[in-house]
Amino acid sequence: MKRILVPTDFSQQAENALKVAAQLAMEHDSEIYLIHSLEMPLHLARSGGSGSLPESLYFIKLAEKNFEELFKQPYLEGIKIREAIGHAEIYEDISEAVEKNNVDLIIMGSHGSSGFKEMFIGSNTEKVVRTSKIPVLVIKNKHSNFKIDDFVFATDFSDECRGSFEDAQTFAETTGAKLHLLFINTPNDFKTSAEAKKVMTNFVSGTGAKNYTLNIYNDTSVEKGILNFAKDTNAQLIGMSTHGRKGLSHFFNGSISEDLVNHANMPVITFKIR
Repeated sequence: MKRILVPTDFSQQAENALKVAAQLAMEHDSEIYLIHSLEMPLHLARSGGSGSLPESLYFIKLAEKNFEELFKQPYLEGIKIREAIGHAEIYEDISEAVEKNNVDLIIMGSHGSSGFKEMFIGSNTEKVVRTSKIPVLVIKNKHSNFKIDDFVFATDFSDECRGSFEDAQTFAETTGAKLHLLFINTPNDFKTSAEAKKVMTNFVSGTGAKNYTLNIYNDTSVEKGILNFAKDTNAQLIGMSTHGRKGLSHFFNGSISEDLVNHANMPVITFKIR
């Protein structure tokens, strides 16, 4: 965890994420890459003429001023920070920055979304979760002391999730967290305890996993089961694999990991299936 990328729009949610990044950076001697994607008014974004230049420069200067104010915050003292201003969609700017700087982790702030906003617009955080090739840690609230003791990683224990599980295991070891592997039993996809335990044991076998527990939880849906188990165990973090589906497949099938990012009132980290 040597390089952490934090997208910012200079909102309170973004600062919540930056404060968590600062704590992790201090603990692990990491660099922070802070990126702001310019949100140009529509008439500027569509205009290719020189008349838009003065207004565009105004938004760039405004971003630079916001960076200057942000860097005065005492919680960033002693941390190496590099800032950048992007000019594309936020997820495109983030993807480019991740590749260019060999980033290990993205930390984003979010207040979630619901109803029509969630269905038809979606949050920027959701787009990043869907497209990112590296882990994305989503922060919803203020954390004066971001300490992870219990980390719930929910999975269906299929072979395709082995790679993302290895990434989750690495994150747990880095942060000193105990990993609670979770299988959610639902009425539509029910397994007996014996069947579930066999699948879970076979999945973990040969991975070298340490400091973990195996857990089966029954609920009416996978999302509810994850949230309820995390609440029951007083966990500080929920983790999941994500397929990174796009387009119609995403719209009709949805994604449990993206739903959790929107609905969970606690930190969520996603790992791309590889």
